[in-house]
Amino acid sequence: MNAPTEAHFVKKAEVARALGVSARTVDSWIAKRMIPYVAVSPRLHLFDLEEVKAALREKYGVSAADR
Repeated sequence: MNAPTEAHFVKKAEVARALGVSARTVDSWIAKRMIPYVAVSPRLHLFDLEEVKAALREKYGVSAADR
């Protein structure tokens, strides 16, 4: 039996770097509700990188870059 994996949350800059996009692109995806995030405060959002990649795969049908 596999143990459930624990979510590892990262900041916007790390999501942008991992996906090869700008922080502004991540902001745009947040505004369009394209990717999942946790709003810790109005200025701080945290992301589960694997969930973000899964959301992008589902929307675009391609694999997000693994860097």
